[in-house]
Amino acid sequence: MGNETVVVAETAGSIKVAVVVCLLRGQNVLLGRRRSSLGDSTFSLPSGHLEFGESFEECAARELKEETDLDIGKIELLTVTNNLFLDEAKPSQYVAVFMRAVLADPRQEPQNIEPKFCDGWGWYEWDNLPKPLFWPLENAVQDGFNPFPT
Repeated sequence: MGNETVVVAETAGSIKVAVVVCLLRGQNVLLGRRRSSLGDSTFSLPSGHLEFGESFEECAARELKEETDLDIGKIELLTVTNNLFLDEAKPSQYVAVFMRAVLADPRQEPQNIEPKFCDGWGWYEWDNLPKPLFWPLENAVQDGFNPFPT
């Protein structure tokens, strides 16, 4: 019984989990302009792939630190979306886990740690977001998503 073989069926695309950080400061949210094959030159929230064994909170804190050098204070789950990228060379599906967070130190400013992937970070009012938004974020906004507590 201990020598089982697991066979994984090949699919047309891949499924990945991305953790998306809605980092709030006052009435502003942190966004960066993407430099990526997915959504190049669009504005997006800090995000990254969930690693094996990682909690959503751990992934959010790690990705935010890797991308901006910022530290999370409080964090909580907001929503989950299912995003299909069918028009890409390699079709994929992303399950996006949106987390709301605040800074451990509100005086911290974001640094652009990964300039190959982001043109820079800025704070934007939710009611006046820059354009164009990365389409999964644009769809969420159009569907009424708002990371601010009501």
